[in-house]
Amino acid sequence: MPLDWSQCPFVESVPERLSGAWVFRDTRMPVSVVFENLEAGATVEEIAEWFEILPEQIRQVLDFAARSLQSPAAMIR
Repeated sequence: MPLDWSQCPFVESVPERLSGAWVFRDTRMPVSVVFENLEAGATVEEIAEWFEILPEQIRQVLDFAARSLQSPAAMIR
């Protein structure tokens, strides 16, 4: 079940920006880049440095994802 990113106040989807991909608010950085790099072994600090975004922004999105996955709706499959 995909996350409902529309409920996350730290990201946005703008049709004219990266074909509407979910990006960190007021940036062009796709949220998916964080998950791809974490999966590859990068740290939050490394990702923040590489993509010029604040570590706190990344942590906020990760916290949102973790809370969303723990919700009762996410448990139903």
